[in-house]
Amino acid sequence: MELINTVVGVPLGWLMWACYQVFRHYGLALILFTLLTKAVMFPISLLVQKNSIKMVRMKPQLDALRYQYVDDKDAFIDAQSALYKKEHYSPMAGVWPLLLQLPIIFGLLDVVYKPLKHILHLPSELQGAFVEKTAELLSTTVGHLGTTAQLAAVEQVRSMPDAFLSLPGAKEAVAAIQGMRLDFFGLDLTKTPDPALVNGLLLVPVLAGASAFLMCLIQNKINVLQIEQNKLSRWGMTVFMIGFSGFFAFIVPAAVGLYWTFGNLFSIGVTYLVNVVYPPQKYIDYKVLREMKQSVAEEQARKKKNAVLAKKYYKQFFAPENAKNMKVMFYSEGSGFYKYFRKLIEALLRDTDLTIHYVTSDPDDAVFQKNEPRIRPYYVDETRLIPLMMKLEADIVIMTTPDLEKYHIKRSRVRKNVEYIFMDHGCSSDNLAYRTGALDAYDTLFVVSREQAVEARAIEKLRHTKRKRIVECGYGLIDDMIAAYEAMDPVENKMKTILIAPSWQYDNIMDSCLDDLVEALYGRGYRIIIRPHPQYVRRFPMQMKAIMERYRDRMSDDFVIETDFSSNVTVYTADLVITDWSGIAYEFSFTTDKPSLFINTKLKVINEDYQKIPLVPFDITARSKVGRQVEKAQVRHLAPVVEELLANQEEYRERIIALKQQHFYNLGHSGEVGCQYIKRRLARRYGRKPAAPV
Repeated sequence: MELINTVVGVPLGWLMWACYQVFRHYGLALILFTLLTKAVMFPISLLVQKNSIKMVRMKPQLDALRYQYVDDKDAFIDAQSALYKKEHYSPMAGVWPLLLQLPIIFGLLDVVYKPLKHILHLPSELQGAFVEKTAELLSTTVGHLGTTAQLAAVEQVRSMPDAFLSLPGAKEAVAAIQGMRLDFFGLDLTKTPDPALVNGLLLVPVLAGASAFLMCLIQNKINVLQIEQNKLSRWGMTVFMIGFSGFFAFIVPAAVGLYWTFGNLFSIGVTYLVNVVYPPQKYIDYKVLREMKQSVAEEQARKKKNAVLAKKYYKQFFAPENAKNMKVMFYSEGSGFYKYFRKLIEALLRDTDLTIHYVTSDPDDAVFQKNEPRIRPYYVDETRLIPLMMKLEADIVIMTTPDLEKYHIKRSRVRKNVEYIFMDHGCSSDNLAYRTGALDAYDTLFVVSREQAVEARAIEKLRHTKRKRIVECGYGLIDDMIAAYEAMDPVENKMKTILIAPSWQYDNIMDSCLDDLVEALYGRGYRIIIRPHPQYVRRFPMQMKAIMERYRDRMSDDFVIETDFSSNVTVYTADLVITDWSGIAYEFSFTTDKPSLFINTKLKVINEDYQKIPLVPFDITARSKVGRQVEKAQVRHLAPVVEELLANQEEYRERIIALKQQHFYNLGHSGEVGCQYIKRRLARRYGRKPAAPV
């Protein structure tokens, strides 16, 4: 504290002395002092304004990153730091005013408590003599007077001046002290308000609280950050500031309370001024932010409405007849996941008399539109999903959701022998794509390929976990895609069509090298379709808007940015797909037998421990088998690679077919294999032979 009093208090004392020389009135000098401190700190206020604008401008990107890395805190922090660095944003900039305000307050306290030192600039020996004399007159000690010693001395000099005249060199000092105006509209600013004493000093805390209310009321309307906060946050901070300001003004001398009051009032002017110097609307796309707020509001309204629906389905799910007869249950995270279950469900409906209980977290899931009486869909919201999973009594549960038991989805606590089957929704490496231990709690794995089966055993050995049943099932989605493609009429493009279809992970093509890629291909006789990932469009609206604006003049039938994902026609009819680490390349190549081109952006690694097992992930090894790879730095020069891939499609076709036959289990028959396994498991559980196909 002594260091602050020396480093901050002394300069502030000189500033306060200068202000006092202007008015010879303590209260007016204090107001001028407050204004000057705001002026000194104005460059910091400008820095905070610029930083706040950056934060609001980045909000859509930060929200997208939170969603993108919802289960990977470390990856989110890395991506957030990279974004901050790119935007030159400093998380500490908003703290500087507070950090500077604290020493100013402590320094001001020193100025207020020591008027003999800072206002009158008496010699230190005379200051000490006045304090010692005061202690003598009050029959106490200097130590007992504490921080208010000089204030007590001023009070004693003004009430008993003759008692101090005998001190060496005190005559002029006594006159100066008597001439000091330490009041403000009759309020003694050296006194501390006392709730037990009903006097005018009680107005100071009231004014401090009122000024805080006025400051917050205006800043909630014009401060670039506070505008974006929700009502609860804004009014919560307002209530806090009113309470803090009032309480603070109760425990310090009225002079400090006066400083705090006018500091709040001058802060209003500072906010207006920084908005003039750096107007937020010049740097922030408020239309996008309004759309995001509207989207959030609509989402909240939907959740409220859907809660009623979820309550109804939750009750239906736990109806007595279900508890007794539920053999097979599927859980889907959303409408788009039915495609992974389709082949298995169709086989179960065709070859058994089972009723399919289908729980989904999407109230608009397409499963509700299926006219199949043996499929019973249930919508369950996030609130009810946890208890539903913990209370269910199905014999078999089939999911595509990893991390069972690790997060919100738990195994049943009511029935210990429920068999949990993990059905993969990708044909790539589980070891790379899922977190460490993501599949440990499952009993059975429906694997797509030999690579996944070998990985699963290696992970069990590494982690010393239970040995799971591995069913060489296959990949239902690729079965459906191949069937749909073969049912289409052959398409011969007049212009070779190149589909750019990135992932939405960090460092994806859209963010890292799209311009270079377009420049390498545009004007070379190709039809170019850019098809960003649906989540990229949803989560990065500002980037998408910038991209659409950047290529607006090139838009034509031969240059398309496709944001309608309701159809896969462009995937099926393209001649070449260019991607980064998206699985769409394998879906395209294994469906059409055409090659893909991979840009080596930063590898998406969910499991940082993936190299602990001596198997190179399929995502890495297959890239050079189904097409070619190009380093990101060489994207501008990839035109010859594209020409080579298009010219040698037949050669790649033979290579892709061979890899496809080698990679996938039971190509075209995955549903039947999964169905037979479930029939055997149920027959074993109920002590009877598997039923013949219905």
